[in-house]
Amino acid sequence: MVAYRLDISEELRQIRSTFHVSELQKHILDEDTVMSLDNIQVDEHLNYVEKPVVILERKIKIIHNKEIPLVKVQWQHHRGSEWTRKLEVEMREHYPYLFTATSFEDEA
Repeated sequence: MVAYRLDISEELRQIRSTFHVSELQKHILDEDTVMSLDNIQVDEHLNYVEKPVVILERKIKIIHNKEIPLVKVQWQHHRGSEWTRKLEVEMREHYPYLFTATSFEDEA
């Protein structure tokens, strides 16, 4: 068996530190994707959940004569693009605090 053992910091000791070679992928360091661990919080299961910060815009996409409301969401500590497009109905269900009376209610 060919495996690598990672030197993991004490605060992440519950993460499995040994990986089979087939699980590793080549990575070229991009300074824009480096995240500081100081502001990252994980739960008791070591899951990190990105939280939306604000709805940047609302858009209606039409597919086969059906209107699909989408929102452009800015995320906290998001790797890669700082925003994504999500279904408005799902964002309203999971993050109702993002939809205040002053946001996009009057556009619909």
